Amino acid sequence: MVLESACIPLPSEVIMPFSGYVAWKGGMSIFGVTFIGALGNLIGSWIAYLVGFYGGRPFLEKYGRYILITEKKLEMAEEWFAKYGHEAVLISRVLPVIRTFISLPAGIAEMDLKRFTIYTFLGSVPWCFALTYIGYNLGPNWSTVESIFHLLDYAVIIGLVLLIVYLWRKI
Repeated sequence: MVLESACIPLPSEVIMPFSGYVAWKGGMSIFGVTFIGALGNLIGSWIAYLVGFYGGRPFLEKYGRYILITEKKLEMAEEWFAKYGHEAVLISRVLPVIRTFISLPAGIAEMDLKRFTIYTFLGSVPWCFALTYIGYNLGPNWSTVESIFHLLDYAVIIGLVLLIVYLWRKI
């Protein structure tokens, strides 16, 4: 969750359901998993916020491509932030793509860190709970889900290799 919220593409849609499965097996409570997921979101969001705060847009335009921050994604997050203000941080935590990148314009706009922290944590809880709940309820059927994930492993490996080759050629 830290990595995804720090704008590194590691989807919470995979991490949190698996954590819900672990909760189903008795390793942790569903609420504990939700809390830890939201805390991970907060820590990663602090990183992205600080990148925006100290580096600003010029830094992201120059180096964002190395962690797959495209101009389009950054503009989308900035538009959300401009349209909804500080509440965009709270609202966007349950929206695909925007939730990952909203911390950057919040940092660029120098949003109050205390307010950012509260909005980020509270906005992350419903998302983390929903994904954890899905994994928890898939618990008895996890072996079926696991076999699908094994197929996705190959796609991820191929994607990573292609990304490395692409970045290698650009540098």
